[in-house]
Amino acid sequence: MADDLDFRPELLDRSSTFYVAGHRGLVGSAIWRRLVAEGFTDLVGLTSSDLDLKNREAVSDFFAQTSPRYVVLAAAKVGGILANSTYPVDFLSDNLRIQVNVLDAARTHGVERLLFLGSSCIYPKFAEQPIREESLLTGHLEPTNDAYAIAKIAGILQIQATRRQYGLPWISAMPTNLYGPGDNFSPEGSHVLPALIRRYDEAARAGLPTVTNWGSGSPRREFLHVDDMASACLHLLENYDGPSQVNVGTGTDVTIRELASIVADAVGYTGQIEWDATKPDGTPRKLLDVSKLAQSGWAASTGLKEGIDSTVAWYRANLLQVRS
Repeated sequence: MADDLDFRPELLDRSSTFYVAGHRGLVGSAIWRRLVAEGFTDLVGLTSSDLDLKNREAVSDFFAQTSPRYVVLAAAKVGGILANSTYPVDFLSDNLRIQVNVLDAARTHGVERLLFLGSSCIYPKFAEQPIREESLLTGHLEPTNDAYAIAKIAGILQIQATRRQYGLPWISAMPTNLYGPGDNFSPEGSHVLPALIRRYDEAARAGLPTVTNWGSGSPRREFLHVDDMASACLHLLENYDGPSQVNVGTGTDVTIRELASIVADAVGYTGQIEWDATKPDGTPRKLLDVSKLAQSGWAASTGLKEGIDSTVAWYRANLLQVRS
């Protein structure tokens, strides 16, 4: 099967072996929950201590023994601006090795349908808004996470190359900023929304008079609840086939200043909010064009305030277990 030949997506067999790489992470755990809810009965997931995806021989042996029919590659080394800026070699090297090892093994051992998950940071820093899939490789990347972005772009191209050379109906999905249960709330490694939740929750508990956030607060960002992302992944596996990556988002955005206000309300923080403009803002705006996804019949269902309220509740209920 090549891209222009007959392949029609259809409902996946709920009894077939389905491997979720990264099933303990933010996205992978949500996908796992979704698949369980949808009736999949042979799910496979291993922790990094059980299977190091950077170890090529171990990954190949795992696929030979397990023979999954379906795979979602959600495993990745991820982090916020600070982590990406501090450890660019780690983000590039680790993610390239994870992707190449899993994708090569999946091809060698006959995986039928595979979904590769990337990130909206693959697009140029000053891409026309909202960002269309066709904007890929049309301009310079945001310098604070270019190493991670290059790794994810390489994954997209490997999916496209596998389609051309081997005719496998594999696909890629590029989510916007994700949040929800299972997120990373650490001060050094978290993305903006979980970082704000932790900061404001701690400030509210301590009765701090002010909270200072990085940057000017003016950049605009789009946020998607991770349970919606999981729903979109299964939808794409069963309804979409094509070489282009598919943007996954809500189609709406807010300023970081507006986001901070929503988080403050959610945790009950009533103090002063200040901004440190000496810290980097990152990309001025990052809103995805989700037309391709909408045309396939899917749309997000969780509103931002609703999603943040539920994430704050989860965070507070799991303070001893959260990644921090």
